[in-house]
Amino acid sequence: MFILYAVPVGLLLGWLLGGRLSALAALQFRWAPLIVGGLLVQVALFSGPVTSRIDPTVGTALYVASTGLVLVGVLRNIRLPGIAIVVAGAASNLVAIVANGGYMPVSVAALAAQGRSPAVDFSNSRLEAHPALEPLTDILSMPTWMPFSNVFSIGDLLIGVGVVVTIVAAMRLPAQAVPVPESVSRPVRPDTDPNGGDGRTTVPSRTEVTGG
Repeated sequence: MFILYAVPVGLLLGWLLGGRLSALAALQFRWAPLIVGGLLVQVALFSGPVTSRIDPTVGTALYVASTGLVLVGVLRNIRLPGIAIVVAGAASNLVAIVANGGYMPVSVAALAAQGRSPAVDFSNSRLEAHPALEPLTDILSMPTWMPFSNVFSIGDLLIGVGVVVTIVAAMRLPAQAVPVPESVSRPVRPDTDPNGGDGRTTVPSRTEVTGG
C-alpha cells in the first residue's frame, strides 16, 4: 500500500521543489510491461474468486515467480535515481518470502494493531510467531485511521521511499532544448542565393555598362 501514498507524495514534493509534471514524460522506464504483467498476476491471484479455489502450492509458486519478474524489471532500470532503493526493498521482500516457503509472514503484534484476523483462504501473508528473517517480514503497521491501512515490511518502506525519490528526480530534470527544424537551423552559406541563384556577385562587363 506504500506505493499508493508514494506516488502522490512524490508528485507533491517534486512540485514544491520546483519540479515540472511535464518532465515525467522524459522518464525512460525500460521493461515496464514485465513489471505491469507481474503485478497484474498478483492482483488476479489474490482476488476473492481465485483465493478461495486455487491450490496453495500453485498459488505460492505464482506469487514467488511474479514477484521475481517485477524485481527483474525494476532491476533493468537501476541507473535511474531512486530505483536502487526500490530494488533493495523488492529484493528484501523476495528473500523473506522465499525463506518462509512462499509467504510473507506477519507478526502477531502488527496484525493485532490492524484489528484483523489471519486469512482463511489463500493469501500472500501468513501469521508466524517466529518466522525466518523476521526483521524483513511484515512486523510494522500503518495507523488504522489512514485509508488502505495495512501491515508492511522494511522492504515495503524502501520501495515507497525509492518511488518518491524517482518521481522527484524526474520532475526536476532540466528542460530539454526544443529541436529546431532543419530548414530553420541550417545556416545559409555565403555563396548561396536564397532566391535560387548561386549567390555569387557578378561584375558587369564594360560592354554591358556602355551598351556598346
